[in-house]
Amino acid sequence: MSGARGIAPLTTLARVNPLFHIVLHEPEIPNNTGNIGRTCVATGCALHLIKPLGFDVSEKACRRAGLDYWPRLAPAMHESFDAYLQEQRPGRMWLFTTRTTRALTSDTCTIRPGDHLIFGKETRGLPDDLLARFPDSLVTLPMLPNERSLNLATAVCAAVYLGIDQGLRDGVITLDSQGRLAGRGVG
Repeated sequence: MSGARGIAPLTTLARVNPLFHIVLHEPEIPNNTGNIGRTCVATGCALHLIKPLGFDVSEKACRRAGLDYWPRLAPAMHESFDAYLQEQRPGRMWLFTTRTTRALTSDTCTIRPGDHLIFGKETRGLPDDLLARFPDSLVTLPMLPNERSLNLATAVCAAVYLGIDQGLRDGVITLDSQGRLAGRGVG
């Protein structure tokens, strides 16, 4: 085992058998991406970053920001959304946007292990042309009327844990005796 404090790098888990794939389309704020990375490490999710990024992710920048878990996360970088699609060939995708009426909590949306959860940049969300390409994959997190949006890191965390809850209820995700994620079947 290698990595911080004898913990195996996530490349052996999240890259091979991730709980979910978290995809950030052109993220702009490093603190949000850092928080999302921490959520990915804690839940065994893979992180995909689609360029351009609004910040530096070099080893030096990550050390300076105190992201000691970042090497274990080993995020995948993609030059564009189309490059991501070609490289990953996602089976099921959920595109998160405030510009749809289909709530993630509805009966028509069930997140499964291995699904790709796609989020847009902090200032504008996902681009219109991307939303138009995948209209059947659009979902939103319920909010009060007239509220603009949730913080990106908050939205990702909420979606991951709603997906975990769905998986626990459906029996495709299990917990061990300590209440930790134990098993999941990637479909």
